[in-house]
This record gives sequence, C-alpha cells and structure tokens, in this order.
Amino acid sequence: MKLNKLKFSGIATAVTIVSLMSACGNKETKTETSTVKPVATVDANQDKIVFVDSDSLLNQYEYFKVLKTKMEAKGKAADADLKAKGLAFQRDAQQYQAQANSMTAEQRAATEQRLARKQQELQAYQQNAGSAFQNEQAKEQEALYNKVADFLKEYAKKKGYKMVLKYQKGMGDILFADESLDVTTEVIKGLNEAYAKEKK
Repeated sequence: MKLNKLKFSGIATAVTIVSLMSACGNKETKTETSTVKPVATVDANQDKIVFVDSDSLLNQYEYFKVLKTKMEAKGKAADADLKAKGLAFQRDAQQYQAQANSMTAEQRAATEQRLARKQQELQAYQQNAGSAFQNEQAKEQEALYNKVADFLKEYAKKKGYKMVLKYQKGMGDILFADESLDVTTEVIKGLNEAYAKEKK
C-alpha cells in the first residue's frame, strides 16, 4: 500500500465556486426634494463575478506548498515503515519454509499459527495506517479549504464581488472569461501575506 501516492483529491475544492451572496450592493440615497430626482451611483464592481485559476493558486500558495511537503514526507515515512514490517514477515516465512522439514508436526503447527497471527496483525496495521493517513489528509484539506474560502469571503466583500468562481484548464464549466475578471494574482498575494502573518 503506497501511502505517499494518496493525492490531495479534494484540495482543488478549496476554490470551487465560492458563492458570496453578501449585501454589498450600494443602496440608493433617498431625498425629500420633489423637483430633483436622485442620481443613482453605479458601482463598477456591483454584481461582478470574478474567477481564480485554481492551478496557479495551489502552485503559488505558500501554505499549500508547506502542507504538500509535510504530507508527502509523512506518506514516505509510513511507506518505509510498512515495507520494513512486510520484509520482516517475509523473512520469517522464508525461514520457516527452509526449516519446515526438520521440524516436528507440533513445531510446524505452532510456527504456522504464529505466522498467521503476524500476517493478520500486519494487514490490520496497514489498514489502520492508511485510515489514519487519510483522516489526517482530510483534516488538512478542510483547513486549506477554510483558509481560502474565508479569505475569499472577506476579499469579495471588500471589493464588492458577488461570486468567485474556480477556473481550471480543461476542466469545469468556464470555457471563456475576460482577463479583467481574473483576480488570481491578487488573491495569491493576499493569501501569502495572511499566511506570513500567521507564522510570526
């Protein structure tokens, strides 16, 4: 079982269609004057929808880089541990096969029972290790999602955007969007600045 091959399958969802239906639209100002009609103020960003390139975000977001490195290291360490235990079991089994002819029936039975128990223990250990890794991975993915989503909510509220969409080349529903709607660079900069403050 290759734990280090477990991928961050849910990571990209950290920027999947974060709908921000906040009340950022400007309210019209009422006047008591009957002869002069109020002039509506148009907000350039009102009802504006923007997008973030998820691939660029993940490749340049420092928190994700650190998280990815940490999880890859843990996966490799877990793989090495499982491989060592598996090789130890194989050596025991090979040793038994080499010595089986010289053993009594009772010795063979006892050894086979011991090997069967070790095999079951190894399988259980593999399953538990895999589950523990996946659970930790899921928690890290949730933390990543929350960081990005929380930032985008505040960012959109500040800018007056109503929705932030995810763009991923070759995937998703966005086939075309004007470059003026791309806020990826600004979002990455803001996320990295926020992460730098967290580390202090």
